[in-house]
Amino acid sequence: MPCQRWTGHESLLIIIAFYKRLLGRVEVNVKLGILRTDTVRPEWAGNFGQYPDMFVSLLGRADPTMEFVTYDVEGGQYPDDIDEVDAYLITGSKSSVYDDKPWIPPLIEFVRQIAARDKKIIGICFGHQLVAQALGGRTEKSDKGWGAGLHTHTFTETPSWHDGGDADLNILVSHQDQVVQNATGTRVLASSDFCENAVCQIGEQILTFQGHPEFVPEYSRAIMEFRRELFGEEVYHSGVASLSGEQEGDRVAHWVVNFLKA
Repeated sequence: MPCQRWTGHESLLIIIAFYKRLLGRVEVNVKLGILRTDTVRPEWAGNFGQYPDMFVSLLGRADPTMEFVTYDVEGGQYPDDIDEVDAYLITGSKSSVYDDKPWIPPLIEFVRQIAARDKKIIGICFGHQLVAQALGGRTEKSDKGWGAGLHTHTFTETPSWHDGGDADLNILVSHQDQVVQNATGTRVLASSDFCENAVCQIGEQILTFQGHPEFVPEYSRAIMEFRRELFGEEVYHSGVASLSGEQEGDRVAHWVVNFLKA
């Protein structure tokens, strides 16, 4: 029986298909740049670490192959080359995105540069708000007051990176600012009565969360104790009581990994 003869074009298509299948089996390792926008109080750092440490612990459990590089953007530290890492995560901060602080405008400009380069961005709390502010949205101090403790954000659609499980996400929060106008092209994936824009996505490039998946209940409690007078007794007591519920930071970590590797 004669051997099958392939044309040059057909041979090329076969080779391309082979390598596509091969690459589909290769695990993609992600190098994540953490843009640090705040410092944990000294009396807490020994127990909880700094914010980048919290994310390394959280995301490292979800994907032990992930690599991390921290840039102290609050202190003016940025990568020499935007391509030093595969994606960026912006941490939470006690600052507001509209504060008159010298380190915030350069960070807003850097976020715009990342977005223009089509690199993936994860925003958490302050990072969630800053991404919106940088890309045409607006963040303000909410007239709903402070959110503290464990809140439930409900998904109204199931994105591809989601686990397909419960639509309710129980996540620790600590914020008074909220995104009141989203950037163009934003899909609001989850919300609550307290926070209308709780989980947002722009294209396949940007994913942001108002909540803190990196927090543990003990750290949330420490913040509430420290800010008790600022929060007021009602917010303080309801926030502390909520800590008996199960927070789902590890669930969010798996979603972030899925999003970054897609």
